[in-house]
Amino acid sequence: MTKKIRTVLGDIKKEQLGFTYSHEHLWCCPPPSQKDRDLELTDYAASLHELRSFKEVGGQALVDASTLDYGRDGGKLKQMSLDSGVHVIGTTGFNKHIYFPEWVETESIEQIAQRLVHDVTQGMDGTDAKAGFLKSGSWMQMIHPLEEKTTRALALAQKETKAPVWLHTEAGTMGMEMLDILQEEGVDMSIVAVGHSDRNADPYYHLQLANRGAYVQFDGASKVKYYPESTRVMLIKNMIEHGFIDQLLFSGDMGRQSYLHGYGGGPGFQYIIAKFIPRLLSEGITQEQIDTIFVKNPARWLAQFE
Repeated sequence: MTKKIRTVLGDIKKEQLGFTYSHEHLWCCPPPSQKDRDLELTDYAASLHELRSFKEVGGQALVDASTLDYGRDGGKLKQMSLDSGVHVIGTTGFNKHIYFPEWVETESIEQIAQRLVHDVTQGMDGTDAKAGFLKSGSWMQMIHPLEEKTTRALALAQKETKAPVWLHTEAGTMGMEMLDILQEEGVDMSIVAVGHSDRNADPYYHLQLANRGAYVQFDGASKVKYYPESTRVMLIKNMIEHGFIDQLLFSGDMGRQSYLHGYGGGPGFQYIIAKFIPRLLSEGITQEQIDTIFVKNPARWLAQFE
């Protein structure tokens, strides 16, 4: 049986996904403890404008990484997909311990796992919009005990649902250690993506992750506040030159109002297609390789459902 991808509007064939951003945010609202409200994206018209602008330049699918502890709204994601004609893939799981609701501490690993299973098999936030992947996260240079707990709960949910996995790593740290936990729990490394890996701009580290069999995600395109785009181009070439192009995912993670045109910021969702990919082509990366990174790899990673 051919495996399918689970979008908020239902399951689709792998071939239907098309050009994909594999980590973005359309609707999110971190808890009040997060004083930086630039991270809050709760203007439906503004987010829809951004999604439509993505489609205008050739975007066909978008992976929304907003979790249940980060103000996810499955109903909003479903409506945006309907209104834009873009495939939207939602998630269930957790960002990092500073956002966790109190029940993460009181419930058992098994109880938490069943919450995630429900989101994947029944629907998120009281809707029939199902999550298409599972997410867990860690902290800077350490894994908080509650993050280990939720990661083990994710592993239980993964084995029951077969959903693919995405990992938040704070500034690109603890990716190997997060993989260790999942491996201990029997999760297949080939369905796991390690996010924010380019924040830790270490080519050796990326090859270590890839050698484990996991997808390595670079999702900081345009964020020159960390380092110039030339560094990110080098990191992409490093993965390609060492034979790991099939394990590379790429996106912008533009989860701030100040990053999105719809909210009055920039550079917006069009940036990767309109500016970054032309640069890659000019620096010797081929169109076939770009298609692998943005079309083939996301489809292979996400297509895990019977």
